[in-house]
Amino acid sequence: MASELPILSGLRVIEGSAFVAAPLGGLTLAQLGAEVIRFDPLGGGLDFNRWPITKSQGSLFWAGLNRSKKSIQVDMKNEKGRELISDLITAPGEGSGIFLTNLTSNDQLSYEELRKKRADVIMISVTGNFDGSSEVDYTVHPAFGYPVITGPKNSNFPTNSVLPTWDLILGNLVAIAILAAERKRLLTGEGELVSIALSDVALSVVGALGRLSQAYIGEETIAQDGNYLYGSFGRNFLTADHKQIMLVGLTSRQWNSLKLALDIEGSLAELEKITSADFKNEGQRYLHRESIAQIIEKVVSSKNLGELIPLFVTHKVSWSKYQSFEELLKNDPRASKQNPIFSLQDQPGIGLTPNITSPMRFKFSRNLGPEVAPNFGEHTEEILREILNLTPEELNKLADEKIIKRNNRR
Repeated sequence: MASELPILSGLRVIEGSAFVAAPLGGLTLAQLGAEVIRFDPLGGGLDFNRWPITKSQGSLFWAGLNRSKKSIQVDMKNEKGRELISDLITAPGEGSGIFLTNLTSNDQLSYEELRKKRADVIMISVTGNFDGSSEVDYTVHPAFGYPVITGPKNSNFPTNSVLPTWDLILGNLVAIAILAAERKRLLTGEGELVSIALSDVALSVVGALGRLSQAYIGEETIAQDGNYLYGSFGRNFLTADHKQIMLVGLTSRQWNSLKLALDIEGSLAELEKITSADFKNEGQRYLHRESIAQIIEKVVSSKNLGELIPLFVTHKVSWSKYQSFEELLKNDPRASKQNPIFSLQDQPGIGLTPNITSPMRFKFSRNLGPEVAPNFGEHTEEILREILNLTPEELNKLADEKIIKRNNRR
């Protein structure tokens, strides 16, 4: 029987963030049941109006990354405002006392000052570089190798990724760091300061995937090679009805499925004979990728996608159709109500939009349903009243002094 509570029920995180990585870390935890309270300066922070936006200027970016959270707005330029946030972070209670931020602070919100108020405080500090200097995904990515091996063959230009890859990985590491530090505190009673640098995340991944070792050893230089899969066989192909598809023969099973579906076993055997290659070996498939692609291209270009799909399904080919976001929503069951994590929800200030719950589904704990992003500052009074026990008179005084604003709608 499933638990009545979500798996992270009882965990409270105070989040001071902007852009992708830190908000994504908070979102990951919030969708698993943690109470994540995001604070922003009055009127909104750096990412409050970030694209994509609607014609009415509602930020789809902000709404997407702040679903399932609570929102408060405080005058962060005022010492009293910063003290309120400090009090929220260090408020007593098991599962509380956790601060996630990618904003710099040397005053009440520094780890040293917070620790004076709560010795077991946990702080996750997200930075650009290991020395604390600033970086963003779009400056880190060019420096870590992948753009110069991405793009059309023999191109003189690097190809950046429109996907903020390192931010996304960092966001998930942020969530892991919080859970790891909380586990330590449960076992020892001790707090923790965790620093995670965006460029260190990139360095870690580039190292884990063997690219640094490859460069260090220097036996092979990798250049731009279009959409070929590195190390085995895979490439994009154009069908007779001008649909772009990706075909992959990475594993032995995938390779055999591809051969059978396209009926190219004889042609490939002849190529093996000519080249003295053995295509059972994925490295050999990579070395002869262009010749293999020519054989596949003749078949794919002669058939419409509708003719190919039954062959791919019958033989369990590893393939995919290139499609836009619009096509994804229109045609793909994974981005439809057939998928239990997908739904359409009315986002305040924006309207009906796709809403994706956590991709982690637990069998014996309650999985949270879709939750929209809060109205900006929606929970300011509620949080200050319930966690800091502020009276109506104290709240009125803070509002009169313009330290806080009354509940605001986007």
